[in-house]
Amino acid sequence: MASETKFSFNLLPTKTFSFLQDKSTLQLLMKWSMLGRISAQAFSFDQNFYPYNSHDFTLSFFRDPCVLTNLRKMEAGAWVTLEGEVVCVQAEVVPCSKVSMEMFDPLYSSGIITSSGHITKCFHDTHPDYDLLRQMLQEDGSEEYGVMERREFLFLVFKHMTLGGELCQYEDTINPYIDTTRTIYRDLVSVQKNPESKEISVVSTVIKVSALDASGVCYPAREEEDQSFSYLIVDPFRRHVYVFYHCYGDYLAC
Repeated sequence: MASETKFSFNLLPTKTFSFLQDKSTLQLLMKWSMLGRISAQAFSFDQNFYPYNSHDFTLSFFRDPCVLTNLRKMEAGAWVTLEGEVVCVQAEVVPCSKVSMEMFDPLYSSGIITSSGHITKCFHDTHPDYDLLRQMLQEDGSEEYGVMERREFLFLVFKHMTLGGELCQYEDTINPYIDTTRTIYRDLVSVQKNPESKEISVVSTVIKVSALDASGVCYPAREEEDQSFSYLIVDPFRRHVYVFYHCYGDYLAC
């Protein structure tokens, strides 16, 4: 059996992400009850990365002294660092192949979104102000559930933005969700152009991660919630890894 690859990491403190700088995006994140609870950080690493090695990479990441000192997570309404030893990790490679927003076209052809960009409202037993978009995202028994490729990272970013935080104020039109998803995706995912075919392809590997200490799951949050998440987005050529994180809850000032 191949031996475990030991990676070392360093924080890249000067790396900025436009979705955390742009005023209009920040206003939307506040409206969706995510501002102050969503973050992105950048680290470099020192070994060659291959997708099949994602578990070793993730375990090295959560045990690295620099990561332990600098990785931010939300706990009891405050940003803290990891405490205690990480005993094991869960690392799931997420498909990430999209280089355009065409995958959202079925939202229109299915009637979830009207030609004017408005989200179609619908009746719900418990939610008085409900719509087909949230029904598609949340209810696996709905007719709309299968209209999109749900495993792709681009879809997951869109889903996270649309469902938001604890006190999310939902949009009536699709554009704010699409525009914010595009901004975040471009911030996090690296692409390259084939010099012969001119085709653009994604080079990043995306890993959905969680970490456990002696008490159980400690990252991204102690309590399980679909909208509490962390993804490692690995650029194997630059040897950079971006951490895209959110902890579900109410809006907090940054």
